[in-house]
Amino acid sequence: MTDRPRRSAWPPLLVAIALEVTATLSLRAAEGFTHPLWLVVVAIGYSGSLWLLSVVLDRGMPVGVAYGIWSAIGVVLTAMLGTVLFDELLGPVQIVGVGVIVVGVLLVELGSHQREAKEVAS
Repeated sequence: MTDRPRRSAWPPLLVAIALEVTATLSLRAAEGFTHPLWLVVVAIGYSGSLWLLSVVLDRGMPVGVAYGIWSAIGVVLTAMLGTVLFDELLGPVQIVGVGVIVVGVLLVELGSHQREAKEVAS
């Protein structure tokens, strides 16, 4: 894989993450089925996010890396925005857990670069 496909995969990945976070937060705002308009946002957000994730994969980003970044950033943003928008609390253990997720994704990304370097050298 060259740097070009990976770079061209980043814009749709970032939009996919934004759509997924929007959809997840909208689930909370929908309060079950009491606010159905939010469910429309949920459906559009998740559908768009998954479609863009497929675009990212088509542009050459490895599935483990793409999904790891997508889900980890989604968890971090959802947790942070949940505290701001819905007054949800994050305790110290939860904050450490979010940090562990971020470190794990960084390690997966680092590992993918090392593997690519070995493949190019071969």
